[in-house]
Amino acid sequence: MLILTACNPSSPTAPAVPDRTPGVSWELAEYRVATVEDPVYDLSFQIPKGAKEPILGSLRLTFRFREGMVPVVLDFAAPAEHVKAVRVLRKGQYQPVEFVFEHGHLVIPAAAFGKARADQEEGIEVDFVAGEDSLNRGEDFLYTLFVPDRAHRAFPCLDQPNLKGRFRLQLDTAAGWQAVANGTLEEALSMEGRTTWTFAETPPLPTYLFSFAAGRFQVEEAVVEGRAMRFLHRETDAEKLARNREALFQLHAEALAWLEEYTGIAYPFEKFDFVLIPAFQYGGMEHPGAILYRDSSLLLDETATQEQRLGRASLIAHETAHMWFGDLVTMDWFSDVWMKEVFANFMAAKIAQPAFPELNHDLRFLLAHFPAAYAVDRTAGANPIRQPLDNLNEAGSLYGAIIYQKAPIVMRHLERIVGEDGLRTGLREYLDRHRFGNAGWPRLIEILDRQSPEDLAAWSQVWVEEPGRPTVEPQLEVREGTIQRLRLQQRDPGGGSKCWNQPLEVVLGYPGGGGVQRLPARFTGTATRGVGAAVEVVEVPGAQGLPTPSYLLPAGGGLGYGYFALDPESRDYLLASLSQLEEPVLRGAAWLALWDALLEGEIAGGDLVQTALEALAAESDAQLVGRLTADLRVAFWRYLEPAERARLAPAVEAVLFQRLVAAEDPGLKATFFQTFAALATTDEAVGRLEGAWRRGEIAGFPLAEQDRTTVALELAVREVDDWRKILEEQLASLDNPDRKARFAFVLPALAAAPEERDAFFNTLRSAENRAHEPWVLEALAYLHHPLRSESARKYLRPSLDLLEEIQRTGDIFFPKRWLDVTLGGHRSQEAAAIVRTFLDEHPDYPPRLKAKLLQSADGLFRAAG
Repeated sequence: MLILTACNPSSPTAPAVPDRTPGVSWELAEYRVATVEDPVYDLSFQIPKGAKEPILGSLRLTFRFREGMVPVVLDFAAPAEHVKAVRVLRKGQYQPVEFVFEHGHLVIPAAAFGKARADQEEGIEVDFVAGEDSLNRGEDFLYTLFVPDRAHRAFPCLDQPNLKGRFRLQLDTAAGWQAVANGTLEEALSMEGRTTWTFAETPPLPTYLFSFAAGRFQVEEAVVEGRAMRFLHRETDAEKLARNREALFQLHAEALAWLEEYTGIAYPFEKFDFVLIPAFQYGGMEHPGAILYRDSSLLLDETATQEQRLGRASLIAHETAHMWFGDLVTMDWFSDVWMKEVFANFMAAKIAQPAFPELNHDLRFLLAHFPAAYAVDRTAGANPIRQPLDNLNEAGSLYGAIIYQKAPIVMRHLERIVGEDGLRTGLREYLDRHRFGNAGWPRLIEILDRQSPEDLAAWSQVWVEEPGRPTVEPQLEVREGTIQRLRLQQRDPGGGSKCWNQPLEVVLGYPGGGGVQRLPARFTGTATRGVGAAVEVVEVPGAQGLPTPSYLLPAGGGLGYGYFALDPESRDYLLASLSQLEEPVLRGAAWLALWDALLEGEIAGGDLVQTALEALAAESDAQLVGRLTADLRVAFWRYLEPAERARLAPAVEAVLFQRLVAAEDPGLKATFFQTFAALATTDEAVGRLEGAWRRGEIAGFPLAEQDRTTVALELAVREVDDWRKILEEQLASLDNPDRKARFAFVLPALAAAPEERDAFFNTLRSAENRAHEPWVLEALAYLHHPLRSESARKYLRPSLDLLEEIQRTGDIFFPKRWLDVTLGGHRSQEAAAIVRTFLDEHPDYPPRLKAKLLQSADGLFRAAG
């Protein structure tokens, strides 16, 4: 450990100052929790009108030492010249002090504070130039996004989740701007072309939840069921705003009321505002009192699909649930970041359900969570839900489908073990005991363990602390058309000793009026050692004596999690007769099993596409239509050889267009249209797309602005006649400046000339050109479009070479998104070889980034063989 002589603790028993490595290490965080408490931040920022001018800031941080005085280490990842002055409170005055600044840390020696006194308030003042990395600045607005460790890229602070502080904020902005922050607005004073905004002190918050936004926003206000709410936006389409306004207020009010009743705790913050941000990096971010959302996620078009409307309700419920799960009680360390996300997702599913009574919510849960979780857990890069974390600068790589999709599945299992009432009782105790504080997963398991006779610690070890999913295979013994015995075998596909405790609902299918038989089964997680891997074999009670089924689905009821192998007879039957299964959840479970079989090489891509087309021709459930069309896109581009794709294209286009014409529900029409636009390759289909763009309508489906924008881009990548003129006209038709800027950013990725596309890709080597993450991802998706995959192959290696820098700069918060759009359009052996060569040449590549790469490359590896 590096200890500077000038910074030695005054007490010989005080902890040593950890090495000042970049980021925020666990050792540094523990040192600060042990030495300081009760931080209060008084912050002010002077925001100039021009986006290129620096933002000047000042900080007064007050706190108390827990025992004797020690060096205070503030985090500030900015150039040294950004620190303009440092002063320390001594003898009632703030006096200049010597300090050390290295590796993004500002160290104040213990001697600078004078003599210690019990309960004495200490203070540090810093004048600084704000860092730009986490201040998302446009020409006439900005917003902060500090999760997970980005606050210290903007201002000096104690940037860790388990040292909560209270924040007071003052902003100086151009007149005519609006501003919002976590705290209640106390005063807005305007003079000489500037406005000073003063916000009240917040309750204790971790630095990653401190936030503000300012700029040319419009403000909408409402009082719903006695609760005042506001939202800020930049939407210029008055009809779109009016169409969505009331729903946004109502959905938030309903979510708040539900959570207050469920938790037994009133909304814990003083006010409730939210901001709609163009090109926001995520769907939303749960800053208390100032939630940020991507505007397109909330302001829906008239043609919004059922999935988009449900997605909006779920997103609002998710971010609102964070006010309790994450904001009121925060994890100790980001290794437990999944906790706040799983409870937000889990609660969101419960909250949104009453608003959509027409939906099959068991099917919704199956389709919303299992495919995405499987897409990670089946790969060589699978990660556990709860991951160790040495430094917060790697926290962004923790996020992904395992946190957002697998964890809710695991939480549903937990609810089945402890019961709905038991889970609710445990969560109420957890929230009440740790309100405005911190607590991790072991603390919650300790509380819930009292609600169940099962060993929750052992259950958690397999489901939460370790990666992967089991392989489950049926063992059916039949004699003269009658089942003699049915067993299920579970094994760890990695050859390890894990066995998963979980219930199943086995479905035996009997067409021709025979219906289905549903038989419960239960894996206890008790393994016996087989050849190589641990296995567990369980009997399926009730199967003996039943007729031989036409198909057998070990997880037909949608309960089980794993790779459920299909016997050959079941596989053949489901390929031919998926659409004939009567129940939506059963069709969904069967489709997921068939998709797994495709990826395991047991089904040919062409056969699965045929099954999807037959199913889509008859499917009426919008959720299943959405799943089938999403997978059809992947199968069409990735799992068909070019010749087979050309052979099947007319049939694919015909089914999609026929359903588009026949569908009466606008949401279904939108789904079929969007899939048709993505898969159109024949001259006839592309001609229909062009005609739709020119008329603004297709088959009775009026194209919203976003639809026309998408069609223009799809026509350009297909290089139809006059594609350049189409893009020019589409750009000119966009009135909203934010959407116009996004479209203009994407255009170079669609250039016909390879050298122009090369030039665009080279601009992305600079972090400043990756500032608008959604824009970058959309452009990359077109750059690597399957129709251009051969010419885009040369971008693969430099894209992989940029990955570590992208993680370090944080401009693409989820590195896997960069990988997904980079690799998603490729299926060739040459592309797979580039990735494998990269991995071979980097045997010591950072483990988390390597895992993300293996996750994203899994489909490419399977397609290439």
